[in-house]
Amino acid sequence: MNGSIRVGSLFGIPVFINPSWFLVLGLITWNYATWLAFQFPELGLVAWGLGLVTALLLFASVVAHELGHSLVAMRQGIEVKSITLFIFGGLASLGEESKTPGDSFRVAIAGPLVSFTLFGWLHALSTFGQLTGPLAAVIGLLAYVNLALGVFNLIPGLPLDGGNILKSIVWKITGKPYQGTAFASRVGQVFGWLGIGLGFASLLGLTNVGSIWTLLVGWFLLQNAGQSAQAAGVQRLLSGLTAQDAVIPNSPLVSAASSLREFANNKIIGNPVNWRKYLVTDEAGKLAGEILVDDMKKVPTTDWWDVQVQTLVRSPSEIATVPSTTPLLDVINMLNEQLTELAVVKEDGEVVGLLEKTSIVKLLEQKVTA
Repeated sequence: MNGSIRVGSLFGIPVFINPSWFLVLGLITWNYATWLAFQFPELGLVAWGLGLVTALLLFASVVAHELGHSLVAMRQGIEVKSITLFIFGGLASLGEESKTPGDSFRVAIAGPLVSFTLFGWLHALSTFGQLTGPLAAVIGLLAYVNLALGVFNLIPGLPLDGGNILKSIVWKITGKPYQGTAFASRVGQVFGWLGIGLGFASLLGLTNVGSIWTLLVGWFLLQNAGQSAQAAGVQRLLSGLTAQDAVIPNSPLVSAASSLREFANNKIIGNPVNWRKYLVTDEAGKLAGEILVDDMKKVPTTDWWDVQVQTLVRSPSEIATVPSTTPLLDVINMLNEQLTELAVVKEDGEVVGLLEKTSIVKLLEQKVTA
């Protein structure tokens, strides 16, 4: 999240705190401190220290919950980019989706299982540990906070864990992940509107159920479920398409045997697209490397008829490639800020053309308007 502060790492996963977290930390500290001061008047100012410790332990429980998701994802070979604490709890940012509905289910259920396990341990400590006074109160409170955290996250709507569980089930039934996402997103939107409605009703004094917090959580669910629904729509449109479908028409390709003059006349001069580099192919149409247009300046124009493109070709090892039959949804996951284009090749190595993020966007626009 923008503006988040890195506070360390766990199991190699960067942990961040969003500025909104400090607001919630203050509110929870105040809430727990006043409760402890009421229960144990003899504590005095110590109640505020205990309130802060309790709030921090609550967020430690949230981190443990997100670690549950993260460690299971890492076992599946999925990169976990970060864990971030923010106003509504925590978020583990995964680099990609699980490959199967079963794997997706295991990642989703791991968080609530951690919360329920913590509840069991803390409840047992509170019940059988012969604890008394403020310490017993804090342990008992943390136990039921973890229970509430696990139960709340099992609400069957995205972006909550229950929504991801529901998504994996629908994915398993239909065989299509985007249908699972779409269905779980709609359920998440229903719960979002329900939370907003209860929040407004409580503020107007129409019901004792709900609060301003319920309204905010409902808004959070509604916004994120809407984004998930949009993502599902994109997945639906691109489902069944491959890398070859998104190849740029008239991709920047040139034969290694062409002279620089032929290259300039046929590919560069008059071309409405100002390509800075071209993929170079050999006699069999396979990738031989790439040539930068600026490199042609190294050769006097009077010699261009006598110098072939292969003279200025750069190593093909610098070019990222993808098989032409790769599902386009997988290609999207491959592209990032550093990798913005791919050379698409057939099974026999023949180059089909170049694929860029913009070419996928154009293909998507064509699907939308079709």
